Amino acid sequence: MANAGFKVLLIEDDEAIAEMYRLALVAAGRVVVIARDGEEGLRMASDEEPDFVVLDVRLPRLGGLDVLSGLRSNPQTREMPVIILSNVGDTEMLERGSDLGAIEFMIKAQTTPSQLTARIAEHERWMAQNP
Repeated sequence: MANAGFKVLLIEDDEAIAEMYRLALVAAGRVVVIARDGEEGLRMASDEEPDFVVLDVRLPRLGGLDVLSGLRSNPQTREMPVIILSNVGDTEMLERGSDLGAIEFMIKAQTTPSQLTARIAEHERWMAQNP
């Protein structure tokens, strides 16, 4: 069971995809906030203080890897766990995401909402056991 109030920031510009994942996460007991572009996502990470970030790579106004770099350079958001959820998956992008501290990379076309929810729950359990 999810911790009450466990907040996920979903940074995704495609409204249908964002809503699909939001519904699954809410059904699993998470609080979900959505940013529609990279700049908004970076700001919301500071303002909303989510427990977890799900980040697309191709975003308007500021790309996902630049968002991740911005998260890591801010002391307030440096430790936020981030899963990259994208259909962009070249080796260079994967390596850069890993170097910037993304904890996992998931391919959208191969990831159902229930799979994403399950992976977040696994990371949530791990975080609770390893504060």
